Amino acid sequence: MFKHFEPNKIFSITSKAPRYVLYLLVIVLTIGLIESLLLSPEDYLQSHTVRIMYVHVPAAWLALGIFSSITFLSITGYIFKLKNFFLIAKSLAPSGFIFNIIALVTGSIWGKPTWGTWWAWDARITSMLILALFYLMFLMAWRIYDRKEQVFKITSIITVLGIINVPIIKYSVDWWNTLHQPASINILSKSTIHSSMLVPLLIMTAAFALFSLLIFLMKYNTELIKIKNKGLDRL
Repeated sequence: MFKHFEPNKIFSITSKAPRYVLYLLVIVLTIGLIESLLLSPEDYLQSHTVRIMYVHVPAAWLALGIFSSITFLSITGYIFKLKNFFLIAKSLAPSGFIFNIIALVTGSIWGKPTWGTWWAWDARITSMLILALFYLMFLMAWRIYDRKEQVFKITSIITVLGIINVPIIKYSVDWWNTLHQPASINILSKSTIHSSMLVPLLIMTAAFALFSLLIFLMKYNTELIKIKNKGLDRL
């Protein structure tokens, strides 16, 4: 089944996809901004400050989701010797790192009026910072090591160690007494967030996911072009 992931088989699709993803991104992002900035209600305690949520939360979700994805790709690629999986993981990582930084910055901006400080060594904030360091190590490994087999091994180790931090981020607000509020959205139980805020949040998450897909396609296509320029038919 993995033969379908060969670069030459999917380049014809990925090379054309960015244009359509960009069109869809503009539409979804426009709707999301109107919903989150104009139509959604202000919070009874935080007032309009709560609107930071529509950037902060999707960015955090995407950062966690992308790191989980590159971990799966790296482990699977290493076990089954699928070099293209590493290329996909490499192409996904930049947008994940960007979203991680956005989550930290917006969290800091949100924390100032809410907690009275720009930064607190809260369990979730600290674990998100650690995740950003794992992202950075992953990206730096691709720049430092020239030998493919070596970078495949190093990045796999980084992701295996880093994925341990993901459930810590998720459950830190439940395991410890932290400044960060508990999760308002639950898949297995009733969510506490009102639909007037949930809908814009989901739309903005979709917009961020499309942005991540766009960045991935651009990066991945660039990597494939480099391979073709070297005269290689496959990785």
